[in-house]
Amino acid sequence: MARPPSAAQLRMIAAAESVTGRLRGTPAQLAALGRLRLAFRHPRPPHDWFLTPAGHRLREAPRGAEPPVTVPAADPGAPPRDTGVFAARVGGEAPGPGGPGRTREVHSAWAGLLEMRRMTHTDGSTERPCGWERTHLIPAAALALEAAGCVPRTTESDGYEVAGSAQPEAVTVRAADSGGLRACADALTRAGWQVSEHQEPRTGHRYLLASPRRV
Repeated sequence: MARPPSAAQLRMIAAAESVTGRLRGTPAQLAALGRLRLAFRHPRPPHDWFLTPAGHRLREAPRGAEPPVTVPAADPGAPPRDTGVFAARVGGEAPGPGGPGRTREVHSAWAGLLEMRRMTHTDGSTERPCGWERTHLIPAAALALEAAGCVPRTTESDGYEVAGSAQPEAVTVRAADSGGLRACADALTRAGWQVSEHQEPRTGHRYLLASPRRV
């Protein structure tokens, strides 16, 4: 197992930008945080380093708390394994931790996605989805909904649910009632998605079809 982060590494984590989690340090220092799965290197120039959700949690932990020990993936470029990595709630999951901690995680993930948009679009726009969102439609749509304050369905309560669709580059979104469906449509539209409302012919249930806007 990987050793806990050193005092110097903890200082780097504490000094990261508050919203994006952007880190500063030497290449060796940043790579060391990457091996601990506390930071990741952005795939596009200028290849800055950012805190992972585990890194954000460590920064927000009370002083004196025992730092987490993480297991690095076999492939340095692979996503962290079983380390509490953030995942957007698509709906249908068991109830998970909520409160301020979850709010901070969602905020950080959404800020990171906006930064990815800025860095990957030639015009620096954050108003429309990026390539990652087009290849990860369900989690991307779910993150946009959760970041906007929409509540996902759980095994114990109603809310939105995001699923795949027969149409390429589109997802379906369902909600418990018409008000929830409108809220989801508004959230996705603000996040740069193209949204249309449809009705299932056999059941009459309404649902959304949403796809990332290109322009």
